[in-house]
Amino acid sequence: MSDMLRAPAEIKYAEELDWLESIDDGPKPFSWRLSPKMVRLFILGSERADGLDREVSQKWFGDRSFVERSIVTLASDRGLLLIGDPGTGKSWLAELLAAAISRNSTLVVQGTAGTTEDHIKYSWNVSMVIAKGQSRASMIPSPIMTAMEGGVIGRFEELTRSTSDVQDALISILSEKYVSIPELDSDNIVFARPGFSIIATANSRDRGVNDLSSALKRRFNFVRIPVVTNKKSEAEIVRFRTEELLRRHNIELEVPPTLLDVLLQSFADLRAAAGSATSDEERLESALSTAEQIGVLEDAILHSNFFGAAALSAETLAGSLVGSLARRSPEDLAILNKYWHGVVEPRSREQGGEWDGFLEGGRQAIATLS
Repeated sequence: MSDMLRAPAEIKYAEELDWLESIDDGPKPFSWRLSPKMVRLFILGSERADGLDREVSQKWFGDRSFVERSIVTLASDRGLLLIGDPGTGKSWLAELLAAAISRNSTLVVQGTAGTTEDHIKYSWNVSMVIAKGQSRASMIPSPIMTAMEGGVIGRFEELTRSTSDVQDALISILSEKYVSIPELDSDNIVFARPGFSIIATANSRDRGVNDLSSALKRRFNFVRIPVVTNKKSEAEIVRFRTEELLRRHNIELEVPPTLLDVLLQSFADLRAAAGSATSDEERLESALSTAEQIGVLEDAILHSNFFGAAALSAETLAGSLVGSLARRSPEDLAILNKYWHGVVEPRSREQGGEWDGFLEGGRQAIATLS
């Protein structure tokens, strides 16, 4: 893992997955490495009532019903579509599911305007084709085709970013469960083995970019992942990711719990303001997701660590928040300035503490960017 900038879930949690597999005596669909109950336990973590000899950490924070419905879908012959706002953990949940079920989460197609049918079916090694002609040996299977041949989970990120031609090609894979290779005279069909399925993700803010056809929608079970609004759940996510960040970078830095409360409250305030806004100009361009909140905290922690601070300060946190969320000028800066004067300043007078430093740090950051 030390040689990888970011290890996939099946490598990061390999020891835990090995242990779960060794004690798993539940029924497993198809070629699954873990039973559905163990997949859920791997993702949501263990509880005392599970009676295990060791603790299994919680890796995804959200309603267990979303995880259970996702698992049940993958045990059927339908695809799974995780849909929600940016930063709601769709991709992370998809990765964890693929890691637990197949021990391989890397068979991924990234949907973009430039994604073509070849990316989900196959392409050719041109030099081999010129030398020896078209054959299975000169064919380059896509991640989806590789998943079909192996009877494992394939992933398609940002499905609605891809064009209708690509989406149409996916319909035949999901319905027929095979891919024809018309260029070959023999051995020209790749059949999906039992256990193959596709987990796709879609950004609900991309509606209207490349809407899914009714035919494609019918071949997916939809699981909508909402934005985390429960303060307790969001606090757990932020603390979990903060501890992970400090371990990954070998950082010894004090992160006061009171500062995490300030960060959580600030995002809650800004979301409330966005909800009551009457136009896009009155809303920050940021989705104000939990992921963006973690990004603000990561930026502040790294800044403090690299520039010699012994503890994270409210001033640094405020500067990171303003710098991360002020994407449009002058619109976003005006919104943040209004928030600092109308909410942070009165709160600083009433509560003091970390809010004093947060007020000053935000003012300086806004003045620098204005």
